[in-house]
Amino acid sequence: MNTTAPTQHLEIPRPDGSAGRIAYDDQGTGPVVLLAPGMGDVRATFRFLTPLLLAAGYRVVTTDYRGLGESDTGFDEYSSAATGGDLAALIRHLDAGPVLLYGNSYTAASAVHVLADSPELLRGTVLAGPFVRDAPATLVGRIGTFLITRPLLTAPVWFAWWPKMFPQRPADYAEYLAAVRANLKEPGRTKVYARMCAAGHGPAEAELPRAKASGVPVLVAMGTADADFPDAAAEAEWVGEQLGAAVEMVEGSGHHPQVDAPEQIRDLILAFDRAAFVAASHSAEK
Repeated sequence: MNTTAPTQHLEIPRPDGSAGRIAYDDQGTGPVVLLAPGMGDVRATFRFLTPLLLAAGYRVVTTDYRGLGESDTGFDEYSSAATGGDLAALIRHLDAGPVLLYGNSYTAASAVHVLADSPELLRGTVLAGPFVRDAPATLVGRIGTFLITRPLLTAPVWFAWWPKMFPQRPADYAEYLAAVRANLKEPGRTKVYARMCAAGHGPAEAELPRAKASGVPVLVAMGTADADFPDAAAEAEWVGEQLGAAVEMVEGSGHHPQVDAPEQIRDLILAFDRAAFVAASHSAEK
């Protein structure tokens, strides 16, 4: 999907000596905010939030994780941990000091890995609609997980669920959905996505204590209408407790609050990032 800025690529070494490309765009000047999309989505999910953050004085970088969007397939591993490593590599490549990392859904788990392994790269982290553990699933949930990990069924199952994530649909909903469908139809991407769905979030949950010990400020933002969780508020509180994080519920928002509540997310980021700067300066003084 086209974005408003030219696509750039970061090359990530593969075990066979080749390099896979991670796509990103980079706009504006000022402190860096790195925005990473949720599972089965692409970086244009930030099409409403990006201009708001640019107007607020940020340098905004959005990225596609390995396997989807404009990033390459052909990697040996597809997991939230591998994506966390890619995000850390991209932050180092930007060479712009600690960034504010916004991870949605799947990449919230990736952000946990960055918090645990490379906290010096972050001044703060926002976890939106975060999947950071394998919560007990209902029978229907287990059946859905089984089906979505079968490549022939991955796309039909995923797009049957897609409307439930957007209780407040944007004006370009149909156009955007068509673009995401087209991306998943590109060679190799459905198999990659099936592997992502099979990977689970146990490794991220295991890293929660180290992520909390990093001391990096964390904000959990959860939509009150997030259908991906049986009790969105309870899941947000659990994640907040594990990470010592502030928790903000976004009224009426679904699993992608940057889409249906971009102004509220902008406001949360601005308030949180000021607090993150204060915390970082106090830490440096000690």
